[in-house]
Amino acid sequence: MPLFFLIPLCTALAIGYFFKKSSDEIAYIASVFAVISFIFSLVLAPWQIQFGLLIVVLMITNRLLQENESKETEATRKKTREIK
Repeated sequence: MPLFFLIPLCTALAIGYFFKKSSDEIAYIASVFAVISFIFSLVLAPWQIQFGLLIVVLMITNRLLQENESKETEATRKKTREIK
């Protein structure tokens, strides 16, 4: 498995650290570069890592949707109770 994707990932992490320590305008430019490097590292990552990230994202999204639906049902129950 080629590990070329680690180079832009480490670069993005280093730039993220620089962004936290700096408060100048250069930090904002560096953060844009960090985001681009992070996306580039995800493109270069092997399919096993991409698949694993996809599974994690789908699980988190599903959990958030379930929480949102439960909040909506509670809100509608409270409205129907107030009307009665």
